[in-house]
Amino acid sequence: MKVVDNIKILALKVWRSQALKYTVVVLLGVLVVGFLDENSIWNHFKNQRRISELEEEIDKYNAAYERDQTKIRQLNKDPKAMEKIARERYFMKADDEDIYVLSDDERGPQPIVTNETTD
Repeated sequence: MKVVDNIKILALKVWRSQALKYTVVVLLGVLVVGFLDENSIWNHFKNQRRISELEEEIDKYNAAYERDQTKIRQLNKDPKAMEKIARERYFMKADDEDIYVLSDDERGPQPIVTNETTD
C-alpha cells in the first residue's frame, strides 16, 4: 500500500507542477499549428510543392508560346513557309499537281454504313 500511496503523491506533485502544464499547452499548440490548422506547416509544404509544379508548367507553356511566336513570325515573313504548311498539313496542291497520301495503317476496308431503310 505504501508504494501505491507514494505513486499517488508523486502523480499529484507532477500534475500540480507548473512545468507540466506549460509543456502540455506547448505540445498541444505545436500539434495544432503544425498539423491540424489550415495554415499548418504541413499545408505550407504541400502548397510549396504545388507552387513549384505550377512554375514548371508555366515554363513549359512559355516555351511553347515562344516556339509558336517564332513560327508565326516566320509565316508572316516567308510565303514559302505558309505554302509548305498548307501542303503538308492540309493536303493543298497547285493546279498542275497530284497528291498521293500513303498510310501505314493496317486497317482493312470498312463497310459502308447508310441510314436508309427499305420499306
